[in-house]
Amino acid sequence: MQPFALNYARPAVECECSTPYVYDAGLQLNVLADGRIAASDLALLRELGTTTSTAGSKTHFDD
Repeated sequence: MQPFALNYARPAVECECSTPYVYDAGLQLNVLADGRIAASDLALLRELGTTTSTAGSKTHFDD
């Protein structure tokens, strides 16, 4: 018997887009190319919704 959830499970879709920020281990925050903290860029947050970091956890947010 197959578990019910497997009827609806889908593999994670890989995003082929690039993010305009990188994780800074020293600050432990996502930063933009010009050094500003990504979570302080309101235009970026409006576009992406959040600046998710993959450092240590897929559920860590820099907001």
